[in-house]
Amino acid sequence: MWWVSSTYKGYRFPREIISHCVWLYHRFPLSFREIELLMDARGIEVSYETIRTWCTRFGPEYARSLRRRAPRPGDKWHVDEVFVKICGVRKYLWRAVDQHGDVLDIVIQGKRGGKAATRFFRKILKKQGHTPRVLITDKLRSYQVAHRQTMSATEHRHNKYVNNRCENSHQPTRQREHAMKGFRTVGSAQRFLASFSRISPHFRPPRHRMTATAHRTELATRFRVWDQVTEQTLAA
Repeated sequence: MWWVSSTYKGYRFPREIISHCVWLYHRFPLSFREIELLMDARGIEVSYETIRTWCTRFGPEYARSLRRRAPRPGDKWHVDEVFVKICGVRKYLWRAVDQHGDVLDIVIQGKRGGKAATRFFRKILKKQGHTPRVLITDKLRSYQVAHRQTMSATEHRHNKYVNNRCENSHQPTRQREHAMKGFRTVGSAQRFLASFSRISPHFRPPRHRMTATAHRTELATRFRVWDQVTEQTLAA
């Protein structure tokens, strides 16, 4: 067999199978039934409902472990919001990334006014524990309100064309939203995206800036980190 005998307490399947299914779900636009089929092709009989349970249970935990291992965020923050349809109702997905494209936080809210922007800014500051040197947004006035109330000493650049870093960060979410045929509830969307925004980028090094050899080396390093993260969950 391609796995070893390390089993999470209370779970019948080995850690390698559980973490592999969670990895497949967050890295590729696959449904639970498609992952069930892939595992069946390897001779592993596991239902899609079991895989769903694994992703719900361990996805957030793996994401938190990866977040703790991440380097300190950059001092230039990009913030942007896009609308998402949840059960036919328009909501707004707020996202903040640093200059390296690493996601700082995301949150789904029903509005995009000054109060919503201020709430999001305070959430980011509480999680990061410090203010950025530069804040970059588009020209939405809500950002100006939130900037004045939460980090007025920070330089605020707001221009239509300077926030591509955050806008590009929305693309994987859009692709996944399309593959999932939309999100069902705000809670489930928030939980999934919180894990997805940490696990998926971990396996997406900037290929266009690297040689093939460097890319393979970087991926090997990231897979070793993934193994360490899943083993720590086992130990816990």
